[in-house]
Amino acid sequence: FSLEEVEVAPPKAHEVRIKIVATGICRSDDHVVTGVLTMPFPIILGHEAAGVVESVGEKVTSLKPGDAVIPLFVPQCGECRSCLSTKGNLCSKNDISSSPTGLMADGTTRFTCKGKAIHHFIGTSTFTEYTVVHETAVAKIDSAAPLEKVCLIGCGFSTGYGAVLQTAKVEAGSTCAVFGLGGVGLSVVMGCKAAGASRIIAIDINKDKFAKAKELGATECINPKDFKKPIHEVLTEMTGQGVDYSFEVIGRIETMTEALASCHYNYGVSVIVGVPPAAQKISFDPMLLFSGRTWKGSVFGGWKSKDAVPKLVADYMKKKFVLDPLITHTLPLTKINEGFDLLRTGKR
Repeated sequence: FSLEEVEVAPPKAHEVRIKIVATGICRSDDHVVTGVLTMPFPIILGHEAAGVVESVGEKVTSLKPGDAVIPLFVPQCGECRSCLSTKGNLCSKNDISSSPTGLMADGTTRFTCKGKAIHHFIGTSTFTEYTVVHETAVAKIDSAAPLEKVCLIGCGFSTGYGAVLQTAKVEAGSTCAVFGLGGVGLSVVMGCKAAGASRIIAIDINKDKFAKAKELGATECINPKDFKKPIHEVLTEMTGQGVDYSFEVIGRIETMTEALASCHYNYGVSVIVGVPPAAQKISFDPMLLFSGRTWKGSVFGGWKSKDAVPKLVADYMKKKFVLDPLITHTLPLTKINEGFDLLRTGKR
C-alpha cells in the first residue's frame, strides 16, 4: 500500500461523506492485492469500518452530520428482488459480483490523487480518513458504541455469525465443523455456540489458533497436518456419518470440497463463507449432492445489512456476544503494511 494524500469530493445526491474512525483488515482486502479478487486499479481498499458522518448530499433524509455509522459493502436498496425477498440479502446495487466497476452509482469516483481518479472498493473504501458512500450502503448505529470494536460488525463478525444463524440456521444439539480459524472462522464458532451446537469441531493448519477457538466455544480442535488421510474421512469417523453443518471459512476450492464431503451424506449442509479464488473451478463427485446434502453460499452472513447492523450493534451493547477476542492488534493507518504482514503470517 502506498500512503498518499487524496482529495475526497463532497457527497452528491443520496450520498454521505464519512470520517473513518476505525477499520479492520480483512482477508478480502488482501485478496485484491494478491490478485485472487479482481478489481480495477488504482484503488482505495478497506470495507470493514465504523465512523462518523461528516456531511450529507442532497435528498439524504435518514442521516445527518455527527451520526455514528458503519459502511455496508452489501447495500440494501429496499427495491430489488433480493431486498424484497425474505430469503435474500445480496442487493443488486452491490459492486461485488461478476464485474466490479469501482465507481459510485453515477459511474464516477469521489477520490482523486495527484489529479488522477482513484477507484472505490465494493462501495465502501475505508483505508482512508474520509470516504463517500451511497445512502443505501451505510447503517446508523448507537452513538455510544465503541467504534474501534463495532467496526468488526461491518464484515468479519457478521459474516461468520450470520452464516450460522441466518444462512445455515443451525439447531440446538447439532454437530458443526469449522474450516479456518481467522476472525471470520472464530465468529462462526461463536455463532455455533450461540445456536446451541453440541459439538463444534474447529479445523486449522495453524495450531496457535486453537486456544482462542476453544475460549469462544469450540469443543475440539484438529490439525489436518496431523493425519495421513483426508480431513473429511477424519471428521466422518469422529462423528459417525459426518457433521450436521460444515463451514468453509478460508476461500480454497480444496477445503470447499472437503467441507462438503465432511457433512452428513443425506441431510448435511455445507456453507461456503470464504471468498472463492478468481477463475478457479471446482470438480467434485455429484453423488455427494445426489444423496441429499445441501451446498450453500453466504455473503455478509445472509443479513439484510441496513436492517441488521444496527440490531447487531445493539446486541453487542447488551453483551449478547463479544468482539474483543477478535482484535489482536491496533495500529495507526500509517502502519497499514505492517498490519497486512501480521495477517499474512497468521499473527492476527
